[in-house]
Amino acid sequence: MGDDAGVHHALPARPVIGILHPGAMGAALGAALKPVAGAVIWAAAGRSQGTSKRAELADLVGVPDLGELARRSDMIVSICPPHAARDVAEQVAAAVVGRPDPPLLVEANAVSPATVREIGASLGAEKVVDGAVIGPPAWERGHSVLWLSGGAAGVIAELFAGSPFEARVLGPELGTASALKACFALQSKALPAIWLELAAAARRFGVDEALRGELARTGVDLDAELDGVTRRAGAKAWRWAGEMDEAAEAIAALGLPDGFSRAAAEIYRRASDGSLPGWSQPAAT
Repeated sequence: MGDDAGVHHALPARPVIGILHPGAMGAALGAALKPVAGAVIWAAAGRSQGTSKRAELADLVGVPDLGELARRSDMIVSICPPHAARDVAEQVAAAVVGRPDPPLLVEANAVSPATVREIGASLGAEKVVDGAVIGPPAWERGHSVLWLSGGAAGVIAELFAGSPFEARVLGPELGTASALKACFALQSKALPAIWLELAAAARRFGVDEALRGELARTGVDLDAELDGVTRRAGAKAWRWAGEMDEAAEAIAALGLPDGFSRAAAEIYRRASDGSLPGWSQPAAT
């Protein structure tokens, strides 16, 4: 498998694949890999009942903890909240010290290119693939793309062939896939935050109904826009805040203004803690 990627990137014919962790996206990724894996495993220690249920529905095999998962896996997919990505990678690195054949790590979190390169420096760049999912958790084809970059990107793309996730390789450099994700997030998450802020500001000024009327004259339905971002962010606003922080880091590294992403991060933080005027926290699903 993946001969074009070189001997250092070879995987067994049916690799053991670890998922850290099976949230909505992680469970979908794990399920997508089951047809080509010897086993798809997840670490049960410290995870919620909801995570356990998702793993069960995706038919993933539980192991006691992250250390056991790292020691058993030929490949690991890290898909967790952005702020936890470094810590998860450090735990994996510690668990495989001394192992002659450490696993490939697919760093699929919404983090900055610099974060991915830091993880590559810790685990070995040749053992890390940068991954970025654009689209929802995929259970059928046509909705989500998994962008990949890094020396072993082609190997990982092969595993997803024919799965609900369309895998596309961007190139050999770590950080390229995450850079694409950061740019995409400016329109998918930073731009929608403006509706939350302008609605909150208009409410504070007491001009919300007048604003609705003016927006309607230009063809904008403010309530529909607010409903859209509330539905998409839902109970994940805290996670979107972390993604916007990482996107801001990526943009700032280019010497470009990063205020859009930083403002969006703060909007979503306030939404998640209930301090954003007018935000009604949707129930977690």
